[in-house]
Amino acid sequence: MNTRALPIGAELRREGGVHFRVWAPIRARVEVVVEGQDASIALEPEGNGYFAGLAKNLGEGVRYRYRVDGEGPYPDPASRFQPEGPHGPSQVVDPAKFAWTDKSWKGTGPQGQVLYEMHIGTFTPEGTYEAAAKQLPELASLGITCIEMMPVADFSGSFGWGYDGVNMFAPTRLYGEPDDLRRFVDRAHSVGIGVILDVVYNHLGPDGNYLMKFSPSYFSQTYKNEWGEALNFDCGDCKPVREFFRCNAEYWIREFHFDGLRLDATQQIFDSSPKHIVQEIGEAVRVAANGRKTYLVSENEPQHPRLVRPIQRGGMGLDSLWNDDFHHSAFVALTGRAEAYYTDYQGNAQEFISAAKYGYLFQGQRYKWQKNRRGAPAFDIPAWGFINFLQNHDQIANSGLGLRCSELSSRNRFKAMTAWTLLSPGTPMLFQGQEFAASTPFFYFADHQPELAKLVAKGRQEFLSQFPSLATPQVAEMLRDPADPKTFEDCKLKFEERETHAAIYAMHRDLLRLRREVPALQPRFPLRADGAVLGSTAWVMRFFGDTPEQDRLIIVNLGRDLHMDPAPEPLLAPPDSHRWINEWASESADYGGIATPPLETEEGWKISGETTVLLKPERVKDERDAQQRASP
Repeated sequence: MNTRALPIGAELRREGGVHFRVWAPIRARVEVVVEGQDASIALEPEGNGYFAGLAKNLGEGVRYRYRVDGEGPYPDPASRFQPEGPHGPSQVVDPAKFAWTDKSWKGTGPQGQVLYEMHIGTFTPEGTYEAAAKQLPELASLGITCIEMMPVADFSGSFGWGYDGVNMFAPTRLYGEPDDLRRFVDRAHSVGIGVILDVVYNHLGPDGNYLMKFSPSYFSQTYKNEWGEALNFDCGDCKPVREFFRCNAEYWIREFHFDGLRLDATQQIFDSSPKHIVQEIGEAVRVAANGRKTYLVSENEPQHPRLVRPIQRGGMGLDSLWNDDFHHSAFVALTGRAEAYYTDYQGNAQEFISAAKYGYLFQGQRYKWQKNRRGAPAFDIPAWGFINFLQNHDQIANSGLGLRCSELSSRNRFKAMTAWTLLSPGTPMLFQGQEFAASTPFFYFADHQPELAKLVAKGRQEFLSQFPSLATPQVAEMLRDPADPKTFEDCKLKFEERETHAAIYAMHRDLLRLRREVPALQPRFPLRADGAVLGSTAWVMRFFGDTPEQDRLIIVNLGRDLHMDPAPEPLLAPPDSHRWINEWASESADYGGIATPPLETEEGWKISGETTVLLKPERVKDERDAQQRASP
């Protein structure tokens, strides 16, 4: 008999038939119930909680469920596809049928990436893998190198963010069939874009989760989870649970050629085992990639750098961390709002210099909002290990009205901060539509049954009440109903805004080209850059190249016009026999601004308000000036 690809689920056999295997340790009898057939197929107990059997007369496309001790039938916990949703039958899929064309693709590693967070359901009007794939050449042309796809494990309802998935191995039927997802990844690789998948290994959704019917051991009785029942990775009978999620990670890499994973809310993945399940998942991904480079990203609210340290140094071996500190500081700078979890941020020049040099701002200091210490030292983590962003799915929705930062800030300040984000040392991430300042909002939306929908809407309102500016009766009346289909539909991008917002779109394209082509801006470790405060909302960062001519300055001023006379800051001094000239400016006429004159004048440095300027050295043509500079 052929070796199974996965320890559980329904798999086609070369010699014919379908082999079924399921873990149901609390059950005495398990049967396969095939749609359209009266007779069921009894699976044989293996004596270790697993039941298995070969149905020689079945093939691809067959829909089936499991009946356990006469109960059910229930969908397969490892279903590869749920064509009618989580409550319907599972379908036998042939993953080997798809004709991949990415044999030469080398994979995606952590260095030099520009991430793009994408929700398939709202990225295009159609909301499908196929429609999204048609936009991939445009994203590649823009300068995107890697897509971070929001979760696709199937969930109940007709729309949602995907973080309440219940069929961990089944790409949701809402966006297409499994081969449509394969085709999306294959197409991305053909245009030079990697794809990593956002996965949720900390809880399952509240509707359509049938795992408990097979074993209560899937869930922990020890830990409490913020969004549901915690998963059991370290108590009795946890070995098959660990295997389930480890194999799920391998599955996305092997059968769909994803280049890696983004692990959601790892602080809610509880495990006291000698080897943490997060490390085990990471190791499994590397093996499954079979020599291709992989990219493993973690979201971790407490900011534990151990997640991305090498295993040999006591870490968990992941690659990069979402940097909430960067976002929170940028949000305060852009909007002036410093409430709730923004309380501990000033949005000032020093914070942005520190974030560029050290990643996290909080590395063990007291954090007033949580009345505790936040983070741990992360000075050994390279800059590309921190993913910086001005917006993501959570933070846009948490504005209450789904407004993007381009709507919450002045146009010029948004452009200046965008430039800093895309040129500074960390790995930048854009949220879909950010590149053309999309006017469409991004709300929290979730299609649930009426009673559950009411609870979800109430919970959402309670969560937002931590922001005093949102905890008013007037705002409460304005909040969108997550279960209203219009809430979902209104979030869909309008690609015509690439033309109507052409200046902002061109700015993003030019910035990503500079990031890609200017040697001094390339990712390095240790970082060859330093920064200085020029004013409360103005700063300079100097990137040192291999030669003085490769040096670059980035000057950011988020406040009013700044006149420095004198300017006793060594980082502002040009290389010997050179002067600084503007290479790029956020207030260029190309981006809807006005011309930016030279910053250094006979009257000192004059830096316009709400602008970012990239400067490069130019050799001084006046020989007398050059001699004067060279004099002792």
